[in-house]
Amino acid sequence: MSQSIKVEIARKIIASKNVAITIHLRPDGDAIYTSLALAGMIELLGKKVQVVSHDPFPFPFFEFSETKRIKIGQIDPVDLDLVILLECADVTRSGQTKIGRLPKINIDHHYSNSPFGDLNWIDPQASAVGEMVYGLAAPLGIKITPEIAVFLYSAIFSDTGSFQFSNTTGQTFEVCHQLVESGASPNAVAEKLLNNNSPSKIKLLGRILSTLQLNEAGNMALITMLIRDREEFGFKEVDIEDATTLARSIKGVEMVIFFKEISPGEFRVSLRSKGQTNAALAAEKFGGGGHVNAAGFTVYGQLEELLKRIPGEIEDLLKGKTRR
Repeated sequence: MSQSIKVEIARKIIASKNVAITIHLRPDGDAIYTSLALAGMIELLGKKVQVVSHDPFPFPFFEFSETKRIKIGQIDPVDLDLVILLECADVTRSGQTKIGRLPKINIDHHYSNSPFGDLNWIDPQASAVGEMVYGLAAPLGIKITPEIAVFLYSAIFSDTGSFQFSNTTGQTFEVCHQLVESGASPNAVAEKLLNNNSPSKIKLLGRILSTLQLNEAGNMALITMLIRDREEFGFKEVDIEDATTLARSIKGVEMVIFFKEISPGEFRVSLRSKGQTNAALAAEKFGGGGHVNAAGFTVYGQLEELLKRIPGEIEDLLKGKTRR
């Protein structure tokens, strides 16, 4: 199935002249760099490609020169033959409102995807959509260039938490081996994606970590960021997800719950877990979703009440209990 869908997707791309690539709202490193890589691959075939993200990029991606080619806003549908959506559970997840009846290819590695495209390639076993798109090189009949290799390696590096998350597999390392052979530098990618923090971001991380709470069992960590905190240091809510990585590093912690105030009474909750502790299952209970080890949802209410109620409900859910 995987090989046949790759061939079908390659044929559709080859038959098209003017292609748009778009990604999910609140884009991450996997979506951003995979879109750049796929654009480069299609352009090797002599096609015209536009890359569009509805939402601006989080820190530090908006600082990088290569991301400047990605238009922020809406796809221009004029003369388009094809739209490729990366990591979008449905069309609304892209934020694109002008693609209507245009032919669509849906590529995703989240099991919660609804097959909305004319062609749908959904592989929850893949570590990243970047790992999947690497597999299109052969059916497209192109050679991975050093630039494309760097983009795909960066995508995979981002979505595996620098190869720390449980979605990292032997296949992941095999693909990354091939990307290194094609010109990607593991050291350069790690240096760029991990070591670009500003003093103000480190100060904000300190503020967030000062809110750390642990449950009685010591296996669940809670951290919080208020609007006034991020505005004081000049960051957006999506710029500070790596706070969960630090909290997740605490010995014995299996789940991190990060409450981020979006507006008064509205909180985006990021979940990060270890091993088989299922963050996606917990997020789905509250209308969200994601991966086993990385998921999220939005809740409404007073922070004090949410900090008491949500962790308890998640703890009961993971234990197989129902809280009344």
